[in-house]
Amino acid sequence: MTQTYRIGDVITAKVTGVQPYGIFLALDEETQGLIHISECKHGYMDNVHNFVKIGEEVTAKVIDVDEFTDKISLSIRALEKLDVPSTPTRIKRNKKRFTPPIGFSSLAHQLPYWIEEAQEKFVKPKENKA
Repeated sequence: MTQTYRIGDVITAKVTGVQPYGIFLALDEETQGLIHISECKHGYMDNVHNFVKIGEEVTAKVIDVDEFTDKISLSIRALEKLDVPSTPTRIKRNKKRFTPPIGFSSLAHQLPYWIEEAQEKFVKPKENKA
């Protein structure tokens, strides 16, 4: 490598090759970089050949440098601004509908009557023998 490239560098280079899996760029006389198809743009890309042509100048960002093989990974997508709202969308919550206050309080009112009714049915009154 005649020039050292670091992660985060923004470079302009000429397209030397287009393959179905990505774009090759000539960074200098000795160094080539690859823009993988997933790093070309945000979203789905079906054909790289329609995106750029050989000989075209492209601006890309260095996202990885392999020290052992001297392979440089580039990204055009990293330079594009993604349209994301600045504030998160609020989740609309349904208003709670009115429900009458029912529950254990109504059972508490009925309990004495149920006990009295059960005693009348199951507890036999003592008969008076005269």
